Amino acid sequence: MIDYLKTARYWLPTYLRQPVDPLPSGMKDVMVCVCDHFEPLHGANKPEARARLVRWKKKFPENIAPFKDADGIHPRHTLFYPVEQYDSDLLCEIEELVAASGAEVELHLHHDNENSERFRRHIVEGIENFRKHGFLSSDRSGKTRYGFVHGDWALDNSHPLGINCGVDDEIRLLRETGCYADFTLPSAPDAAQTSTINRIYYAMDSLRSKSHDTGVAARVMSDEPEPRAIDTPRFGDLLLVQGPLGLNWECRKFGFLPRVDNADLTKVNPPTESRLRLWLRLHIHVVGRPEWTFIKLHCHGAPPPNSEVFLGDPYRQFHEHLAAELTGAKNWRLHYVTARELVNIVHAAEDGHSGNAGEFRDYRYRLNNSKGEA
Repeated sequence: MIDYLKTARYWLPTYLRQPVDPLPSGMKDVMVCVCDHFEPLHGANKPEARARLVRWKKKFPENIAPFKDADGIHPRHTLFYPVEQYDSDLLCEIEELVAASGAEVELHLHHDNENSERFRRHIVEGIENFRKHGFLSSDRSGKTRYGFVHGDWALDNSHPLGINCGVDDEIRLLRETGCYADFTLPSAPDAAQTSTINRIYYAMDSLRSKSHDTGVAARVMSDEPEPRAIDTPRFGDLLLVQGPLGLNWECRKFGFLPRVDNADLTKVNPPTESRLRLWLRLHIHVVGRPEWTFIKLHCHGAPPPNSEVFLGDPYRQFHEHLAAELTGAKNWRLHYVTARELVNIVHAAEDGHSGNAGEFRDYRYRLNNSKGEA
């Protein structure tokens, strides 16, 4: 709580004055996306990392098997693997996890005191390495595209102390190397947190640090569905997909202080019914398409103790609750989506599409189905 109080000035004023659009009546679609900062080598050597992956390959598919969304799809994670920790053997293990669970793999990077040239090189090498394992997606032109999570939260050199990054033009470089969206936020209680919260929006690179502190909200731009001719952002250099950040008055500290919910799933703060109610109330959506709600969650799922959430009872109980509450009979269509699918649905909304959001999982970016270089 102390950490949150120290950094509340970055986001709490926005939270207190930002109106929350009410959920509409009638049928509503909710997209649940878990962005897993998947680091099997965290605090571990390679044998221990492989042991963690062996357990994930066995237990995670078993744990999610009983549950399906409105499209018949099981819960899935998007595995943001650190490119600086590339190990062919470990990525081959992750290939098997992907095949067994329907997960997808995207780029994650920890760096410090970096420059633009080295950053670009890290990303390009990461793309080449991941493509060897059949990961990542392509746009309509065939160019390899990827989602991104910045390690240690400091996207675009956003930490006020200048640590954990160093690249002031990172937003531009991400776009130039094929990033279709960033999924780092929210980062509270870290000081890299932006003043923009609970939004899907476009950032323009100012060539100064923290260019993404503000931006233009994604919105419906056409009354009639129409695909865009080119795969370019509408309002800036890069799309940012934020997860929910807010005060949970149903879960209080010391009996009277609301807990801050930053969409992180941990051993001490697993997904619960009260958290889901808050995530729905915060109602992150494309402006003009309020019946489609996006819940982007994050976790560090590979190492224990957090792995016990996803391989055991807490995750199973949460999905039992989703299956009971987010049903057609209660005017909900639940969709378990990957980061890529979430962004495809966002772009479909921008282009004027409505109805069943699950129909637009491959709207713009499609998975590469073969191994090879980018």
